[in-house]
Amino acid sequence: MKKQIREIELLAPAKNLNVGIAAINAGADAVYIGAPKFGARLAASNSLEEIRKLIEYAHQFRVKVYITLNTILFNSELKEVKDLIWSLYNLKADGIIIQDMGILEMDLPPIPLIASTQTDNYSLERIKFLEGIGFKRVILARELSLEQIKEIKKNTNLELESFVHGALCVSFSGRCYLSSYLSGRSANRGECIQACRLPYTLIDGDNNIIVKNRPLLCLKDFNLSNNLEELVDAGITSFKIEGRLKDEDYVSNVVAYYNKRLNEVISKKEGFERSSLGVISLDFEPDLEKTFNRTYTTYFLKGRQKDILSPSSKSVGKLLGKVKDVFDDYFVLDKNIEVTNGDGLCFFDKSGNLIGSNVNTVLKDKIYLNDMSGIIKGIDIYRNTDTKFLKNIKTERKIPLSFFFEENNKGFSLIIKDDDNNQGVSEIEIEKKEAEKKENAINNIINQLGKLGETIYTTKEINIKWKKPYFIPVSQINEMRREAITKITLERKKNYKIEEFKIKDNNIPFITKDLSYEWNVSNKLAEQFYKKHGVVNIEPAFEIKKRDKVMTTRHCLKNYFGFCPKENKTIKEPLYLINEKGQKFLLKFNCADCQMEIVVVEK
Repeated sequence: MKKQIREIELLAPAKNLNVGIAAINAGADAVYIGAPKFGARLAASNSLEEIRKLIEYAHQFRVKVYITLNTILFNSELKEVKDLIWSLYNLKADGIIIQDMGILEMDLPPIPLIASTQTDNYSLERIKFLEGIGFKRVILARELSLEQIKEIKKNTNLELESFVHGALCVSFSGRCYLSSYLSGRSANRGECIQACRLPYTLIDGDNNIIVKNRPLLCLKDFNLSNNLEELVDAGITSFKIEGRLKDEDYVSNVVAYYNKRLNEVISKKEGFERSSLGVISLDFEPDLEKTFNRTYTTYFLKGRQKDILSPSSKSVGKLLGKVKDVFDDYFVLDKNIEVTNGDGLCFFDKSGNLIGSNVNTVLKDKIYLNDMSGIIKGIDIYRNTDTKFLKNIKTERKIPLSFFFEENNKGFSLIIKDDDNNQGVSEIEIEKKEAEKKENAINNIINQLGKLGETIYTTKEINIKWKKPYFIPVSQINEMRREAITKITLERKKNYKIEEFKIKDNNIPFITKDLSYEWNVSNKLAEQFYKKHGVVNIEPAFEIKKRDKVMTTRHCLKNYFGFCPKENKTIKEPLYLINEKGQKFLLKFNCADCQMEIVVVEK
């Protein structure tokens, strides 16, 4: 009996068509991209024509394209959303990522549905419900531990998608209303102002300042690159990189790095393979520290980690060394590291602020900055823009082809095959003339067949089978190659399998009969869905009626500053956060569930 192969998917973000192509060329097995509307990153919306082009490019490599429609919806938008889903289905999109359960009450095409992390995929009970109503895949909450992931996989047959890299939302996804409260721009509508990246002052119950003007809700970036094997073993199907606002350089570097690491992991295991095709070529060595990062954390994968706050909301980059000597207009590092004109260097001042400046000139070990303010002996210097590294980021993806050039009764045939057994055939009828220079005749065929130019193909092998070398005009060989390439391209396109998946129309009971506003019900179809599944009381979404609690997070400031009750340490409560505009927020601590809530005090 043939052993079943488990496919592993590296999933990359696509801000637009060009970034999507860059992700694919760097090794992504799938990409996710925003539609013209209703994606959770309004600034990363794309036209249907751009999406069509990306799908066409991706499917050549058996790369899937998922579309994000993961905002909550209002009644006036429901028909537009349904029409958009049908349009995406007709474009041959491989799936849509959704948050709003009202979509399940629509007349949908048989397109796979993926439950966004905004649907609060934190508990096994919730995930089993999503499986019961017919979701193909769920995107797991970032806050889950490895043991929790294992437990979920053991009890469900769903595909599990897990974030492995990128920026972290401090709040449970889908349950953050801070942006909406402060600005009227809702994170659940794709308009987050990233209020969690701003500085706050923490005070205790006696108005004592514990810490002043620091990014107390800004987490380090996620990085599970050293935990991929554990996640494969835990049952993760799709390894997701966050970043639908990131540019081509960032995506190319990060995808190339994870592509390499995933290949290393599955090369040691039997029964695993990547879900897409193609050979990746790089002109650089991927390095996660040389692209945007707020330093890194594994978050809750191995349990609660105390040091998860980022030292800055800006990119810190890679540590170069310490300042050895300082002079009027330049400084010297304690390590011999190449620095280039235009590089961005940064350091933390005495107050903990990240200060940056560009390199103006480098003369041997002397580094001249545009602004030398704050540079003192002994401080750490980081590079958050590496101009030479960015300049060398080049990737290429090709499909390897085997060529079989053979003699037949009437002339010659050319058969081209890929690794999926697709093939293209061309033949010519020609008078056979023995070649005067036999070696040249063979080389001529090899050289002409290998001229694949701007196509997506590369030569894996060329086999020539004839009784003796013949002279064949170059034009004839080229014509055979072009015809066979055209045919195999059409064959590969025809054989791409679009998976169809239908939601189950049932009334299995939901996990609760009462829905608070944190379930984000904002339209009549969502109400209809939940009532069908036994829900009795439904509060409208925050975007319809504002409430005081604006965030729930596993990040705990009492724990971070060493005042966790479980460690028998106390602090004068209540605790408050105050932003730069003087707005005040009460911190509530749910110690039983190890969670923190942020509640509006002054409106």
